[in-house]
Amino acid sequence: MTRVVKLPTAADTYAFGRRLAGLLRAGDLVLLTGPLGAGKTALTQGIGAGLGVLGDITSPTFVIARVHRPDPARGGTVALVHADAYRLGDAADPRAEIDDLDLDASVDDSVTVVEWGEGLVEQLVDAHLRVRVDRRDDDTRVVELEPVGGDWAQRLAALG
Repeated sequence: MTRVVKLPTAADTYAFGRRLAGLLRAGDLVLLTGPLGAGKTALTQGIGAGLGVLGDITSPTFVIARVHRPDPARGGTVALVHADAYRLGDAADPRAEIDDLDLDASVDDSVTVVEWGEGLVEQLVDAHLRVRVDRRDDDTRVVELEPVGGDWAQRLAALG
């Protein structure tokens, strides 16, 4: 069952990411989709803050993937892998490029958030969370959370 959340500002999007982080654990895969500028990176920044990881969360478009280690001083216990498959869509074989990132080596030990990864990375895990972020003309973000397998539906119910 898809859940829809309306977030009036970018700050609300960040705060929602922090709340969502409370549901995440090592081995989780979160797929983010939505147009450029919708708020995917702001959501991921909130997730990173909620997980207590090191480093600034920025769009990984030009490096494709970044690993943010947990910061025990901030309560962090699990790493965040933040990947962006946007540029891979033009590749002759984007799945081969995803394989080259070796995300499957870190997926069991980290929370993995992939922007633009739909159709490319789902095979890494048995269950994942699909998140679509859209931004309306008034800057309100509409976030649709779709659980795919596993216990995602129960975890999303805990969001309140």
